[in-house]
Amino acid sequence: MTFTLAIVGRPNVGKSTLFNRLVGKRLALVDDQPGVTRDLREGEARLGPLRFTVIDTAGLEEATDESLQGRMRKLTERAVEMADACLFLIDARAGVLPTDEVFADILRRKNAHVILAANKSEGRAAEAGLIEAWGLGLGEPLALSAEHGEGMAELAAVLTPIAEEMAERAARVAAEAPETDVSVSDEDDDEAVRKPTRARPLQVAVVGRPNAGKSTLINKLIGEERLLTGPEAGITRDSISLAFDWGDVPTRIFDTAGMRKKAKVQEKLEKLSVADGLRAVKFAEVVIVLLDAAIPFEQQDLRIADLAEREGRAVVVAVNKWDAERHKQEKLSELREAFERLLPQLRGAPLVTISAKTGKGLDRLHAAVMRAHETWNARVSTARLNRWLEGMVSAHPPPAPGGRRIRLRYMTQVKTRPPGFVVMCSHPDKLPESYSRYLINGLRDDFDMPGTPIRLHMRSQAEKNPYKDKKNWGAPSRLRKHLDKPKPKKG
Repeated sequence: MTFTLAIVGRPNVGKSTLFNRLVGKRLALVDDQPGVTRDLREGEARLGPLRFTVIDTAGLEEATDESLQGRMRKLTERAVEMADACLFLIDARAGVLPTDEVFADILRRKNAHVILAANKSEGRAAEAGLIEAWGLGLGEPLALSAEHGEGMAELAAVLTPIAEEMAERAARVAAEAPETDVSVSDEDDDEAVRKPTRARPLQVAVVGRPNAGKSTLINKLIGEERLLTGPEAGITRDSISLAFDWGDVPTRIFDTAGMRKKAKVQEKLEKLSVADGLRAVKFAEVVIVLLDAAIPFEQQDLRIADLAEREGRAVVVAVNKWDAERHKQEKLSELREAFERLLPQLRGAPLVTISAKTGKGLDRLHAAVMRAHETWNARVSTARLNRWLEGMVSAHPPPAPGGRRIRLRYMTQVKTRPPGFVVMCSHPDKLPESYSRYLINGLRDDFDMPGTPIRLHMRSQAEKNPYKDKKNWGAPSRLRKHLDKPKPKKG
């Protein structure tokens, strides 16, 4: 049985560095600037024999209003209440500050298991801070160095009793729980293998420009205020992944930082945030491109949608803040016309109008995402493809550059996610790009694959000449004997 550990403390004490150390990856952004982390980030940690979930939180600040710092503090306090144990981190080199004393008192009341740790304890400069930490009344402080990995064995020893307690509690709950999800068959068809499961959930990334409403949308989908939101643009910095059941489908959804134009991204921190968002797109299966109804299809929106298509991801375009739109029918017609004109590579992709604030249209968004994922996994039999190819060639034969006719002999699907096809033909290098687009558009229409990226490759299937390397095999049989005889010498 796993347990949950929340890492809390003042800004810039090394919480994200310790989080990365425990999960063994650079998942959280780390920078010398205080206040980099704003949302809650979860990760699967490994510490010796222990396996548990660790939560990286925003730095605790003495703000209780509705400002950005105040909302960050409320989010961190909620994580403390949800977690099974809390690791309170202080800076050993800075010593115990008055704010540390205030937060220690808050943590003592909110969580039964509070572990005190003094980070940056390497070297003699940290000795005074370690001694001061005793005054917080949270027991013996652990001397850690998240940067250098010191003190991890001591941390594992402190967490072991908590892990055992959580395991005993889980065993009692399991004994009282009814038996569910009983397997009745050992046979799985091909469709069932592709369906999302708990072990391999559906991966969805929400991307868009700053302040489009990405975090608000995800909070509405999961049913709780898990992500930090507000009127300020660029609140989200990390790509946060959250697991939930969307309808009855196990789903992991990624909230990403808003992506501005490359020329406007100057700060190092924003560059790291955008790179984190691009990485989330690469790991997703379905990408929701979120637009603002007031300013849809700006240049940056088109670049983001094109990126998702080039990465081979199923794309759903969602237009947010639809509740504030007055002339809905006229606006919707304009959106559809602009979509077909500006993004021809995503022709037929779903365009859904939603309101993340009120929740209107989220059922249509769910249906569009599931349909896009199903199309992304679509497979067509070789027999159907070749019958279809024969009809397409008859209706519109390929050109004959230089008088040399291009023959399309055979077609098959070689992969899914996204669908990929190979056509065996003569002179593939001379087939124009326009004919490939003709075939791709035909595949979309005739096999019901709207919006999903389709990969089509032309390959040469040159017929091997069995007489190529044999001497005189091109001559008639009655002449071969004569040609093979040695010629008599003259004179």
